[in-house]
Amino acid sequence: MSSSGSQSIQSVLKETRTFAPPATFSAEAHIGSQQQYDAMWKRAKDDPAGFWGEMAENLDWFRRWDTVLQGQMPETQWFVGGKINASYNCVDRHLLGPHRNKAAIIWEGEPGDTRVLRYQDLHREVCKFANVLKKLGVQTGDRVTLYMPMIPELTIAMLACARIGAVHSIIFGGFSSEAVADRNNDARARVVVTADGGWRRGKEVPLKAAVDTSLDKCPTVEKVVVVRRTGGEVDMVPDRDFWWHELMESVTADCDPVPLDSEHPLFILYTSGSTGKPKGVLHTTAGYLLGTTMTSRWVFDLKEDDTYWCTADIGWITGHSYICYGPLSNGATVVMYEGAPNWPDEGRFWEIIEKYRVSIFYTAPTAIRAFIKWGDQWPEKHDLSSLRLLGSVGEPINPEAWMWYHKVIGQERCPIVDTWWQTETGSIMISPLPGVTATKPGSCCRPLPGIVPDIVTRDGQSLGPNEGGLLVMRQPWPSMLRTLYGDHERFKKTYFSEVPGCYFAGDGARHDEDGYLWVMGRVDDVLNVSGHRLSTMEVESTLVAHSKVAEAAVVGFPHEIKGEGICCFVTLKSGEGDEALKAELVQHVRHSIGALATPDQIRFATALPKTRSGKIMRRLLRDIAAGRESTQDTTTLEDLSILAKLRSDEE
Repeated sequence: MSSSGSQSIQSVLKETRTFAPPATFSAEAHIGSQQQYDAMWKRAKDDPAGFWGEMAENLDWFRRWDTVLQGQMPETQWFVGGKINASYNCVDRHLLGPHRNKAAIIWEGEPGDTRVLRYQDLHREVCKFANVLKKLGVQTGDRVTLYMPMIPELTIAMLACARIGAVHSIIFGGFSSEAVADRNNDARARVVVTADGGWRRGKEVPLKAAVDTSLDKCPTVEKVVVVRRTGGEVDMVPDRDFWWHELMESVTADCDPVPLDSEHPLFILYTSGSTGKPKGVLHTTAGYLLGTTMTSRWVFDLKEDDTYWCTADIGWITGHSYICYGPLSNGATVVMYEGAPNWPDEGRFWEIIEKYRVSIFYTAPTAIRAFIKWGDQWPEKHDLSSLRLLGSVGEPINPEAWMWYHKVIGQERCPIVDTWWQTETGSIMISPLPGVTATKPGSCCRPLPGIVPDIVTRDGQSLGPNEGGLLVMRQPWPSMLRTLYGDHERFKKTYFSEVPGCYFAGDGARHDEDGYLWVMGRVDDVLNVSGHRLSTMEVESTLVAHSKVAEAAVVGFPHEIKGEGICCFVTLKSGEGDEALKAELVQHVRHSIGALATPDQIRFATALPKTRSGKIMRRLLRDIAAGRESTQDTTTLEDLSILAKLRSDEE
């Protein structure tokens, strides 16, 4: 085997089905032909400054930039000398015409309460809360922590921070008080905005209580603003804690946006690190806003009359980019939902789509697999005819889940955009264009204009078709992270030291003979079985293709002969597993992939350990498979009892 071959990840997934975009969709799409895409992609690759300078005309500037791109990765700056404000671009510029009366946010709470904010309503609330922040002493450059449920006040607070140049740090409402304290201290936050609580599956999530516990360890936090959401009892500390509604009554709705440098920090968002210490990914204003604005238009083909729903929580990057900044910059109507997809029953998402005539629906593969398990009867109860485009985000989507999404939800008429990107990239990097790309189930297809990926070995050699390797970026792009807050050396080491001159995403991937990209999962989710490096995602996809399997998570465990054995945690669509089904699944994988991928263990589970955003905690499963106690952080788990059940099943 060649040296490059020995470093490549073996690819075993074969997918031959393709789905061309409907001609009617292509005819009206923002990017409607292969020729148009090819010309844009080549221009962006050969002349990035010219291309992105032209794209930046889609934003409103207080002062035009002097230089589009300065420096090389990792030390790049974009639109140097420009002055801009993200809040102005998401709100104020839509007030000049009929958009002022257009719905910006259609919000539904889990209990069923609803609110609609037109762009002029959103403008008023953002200006008032910006004045509240200033009254509390917040200045340009200060950090403000937002630890809130999925309510409109979260978007209002984000845009208010952006308006005055404060840096927001949003902490997902499922994190513990310990996680809140760690992030407050790392960012040296001055103010925390929270709520008494939020609703999740009919129960109150007590957010203010978690903040109170965290603040014993947070010396930099001076003030706390509390939204009254659930009406639950909370302790209010005099001179530190204030009710949102009382502060909002004491300010005017006049607040001019601050013209900020293009590279002014917009937000910090913490993402988990392999060392256990969270990484504070820092994004800056102009490049991030441009990336989210253009990708929202290209990938979702946003039109004036669309009702767009991204089901993510704003506590994650998907919510930042594709609930708030990208869609609102485009003047879109955005649906926000507070609660769980199966409350009060498994039809809640489809009920919301029918109720608000949602036309674009963007969700995660883990949610799609849950929908499959719950049964087709739930979507079939509702009129989904308003849908024209479906999207997938968060992890590679297995082909069988893609096909179900296409047939049952899209009714075989909606293009699917399977998007690949990360917290660090800021905006979508690789995705089908719905009016151009003939999609393949399970492939994120081709890079967007301005994105130049490569699949390489550890020593940076480019690999050929169907050779799995490391997914890297060869050229900078506007929405890339600029640093890890307070730790620039870690930033350079984490993302730019693995393959010199390139951004390394941490994912393995391959490209097929048509140039389509197939992401094979995190390289730390790659198995090394008897010298063969196998993608866990491909084994998982094969298991889920079995008629009885709803979901699967595959991890490695120490094996004295093979180096690593393959352990498969499997949840079934119905019923309980037995030895006969275990043997059947082993043969199914062996037949579909080959003997090298034969599972050593099949473990049936009623559920898999997931974060509240739906990501499977494979690190915890690796500990269980290896029979060791876990020292991993479990604060983001949706349901801790699942771990205990999995452990007890093995005793």
